[in-house]
Amino acid sequence: NEKERKKGRKKRERKKERNEKERSKMSATVPLHHKSAVPRPTLEQLRCITAEYKLQLSDAELQEYREVITGMLGAYDALEEMPEPKLPVKYQRMPGYRPASSENPSRAWAWKSRVEGASGADLPLAGKTVVVKDNIALASVPMLNGCSLFSTLIPDEDATVVTRTLDAGAVILGKATCENLCLSGSSFTTTHGPVLNPHDPLRTAGGSSSGCGVLVANGEADLAIGGDQGGSIRIPAAWCGIVGLKPTHGLCPYTGILPIEPTIDYVGPMARTVGELATFLDVLAGSDALLDPRQREVGPHGSFHFAEHLHADLEAGVPGVRVGLLLEGFGVPDMDPAVAAAGGDAAQR
Repeated sequence: NEKERKKGRKKRERKKERNEKERSKMSATVPLHHKSAVPRPTLEQLRCITAEYKLQLSDAELQEYREVITGMLGAYDALEEMPEPKLPVKYQRMPGYRPASSENPSRAWAWKSRVEGASGADLPLAGKTVVVKDNIALASVPMLNGCSLFSTLIPDEDATVVTRTLDAGAVILGKATCENLCLSGSSFTTTHGPVLNPHDPLRTAGGSSSGCGVLVANGEADLAIGGDQGGSIRIPAAWCGIVGLKPTHGLCPYTGILPIEPTIDYVGPMARTVGELATFLDVLAGSDALLDPRQREVGPHGSFHFAEHLHADLEAGVPGVRVGLLLEGFGVPDMDPAVAAAGGDAAQR
């Protein structure tokens, strides 16, 4: 009836008036031109939250909470306004392409490109070719991280280890396939299909730096930059028959690399010989001016001389050195006897 309609109309008008007052309060607290990193909650949103959790708070109390929340979010605004460090891109490159199956039978290539580094015969990596694991930023080249979720991700900067590799005279040939989100120690989880072992395509190449191990083992690259959290350099290196090192935590900067968790993230070299590995480690190791929080009390880049110490030790020999053998490693249930025998023979030599 007419009386009920008038009552409903007045109720809507009162609600509209309250909303106008709330919008006025909000504009007084947060200017319209203010761009927030995190949007401030409105009173209406806070009312919905209290109703959902069966709380009973007055509008005055909700306004107090809103002011507290707004004050706390100011820290996010300050962080958003800080200039973000930008990693340099010093060398020209072509975007490249994803190779067809005929050019990539082992599926070890995620992307082929070519980036020529500094010139100079005296540079430590002069004439060496390198591939980088596909969770490492190489500007203008897609970074898939072994996962279709990252199919549109194209970095606009080079990871610190990429720049150091190019400064040392290497040529980067592209990105090596890695396992899906770098979360597998085998080589069958990447979005483009299993990466095949270079010695037996019926066997796994190991992961998650699977493509790195294969491309170095079959001679398509001299060196690789891998990543390791739970064996992701060491497993493919062992299963592909090359050398890989998980360095001391923070020794090589992780800046510009997709992480898993800072306390277990490592980046390191992979090569065919220990000598090449030591030279490459010299190139990669050292502080990157505090951009990587993992690098506490790490010495400056170029200060370690791993290759020099290695060659000195080789000349001196290792008389009297005693090597321990973990017997439990040779008694794993269902272990292939041929694998145990090969390890034992190598230890005897």
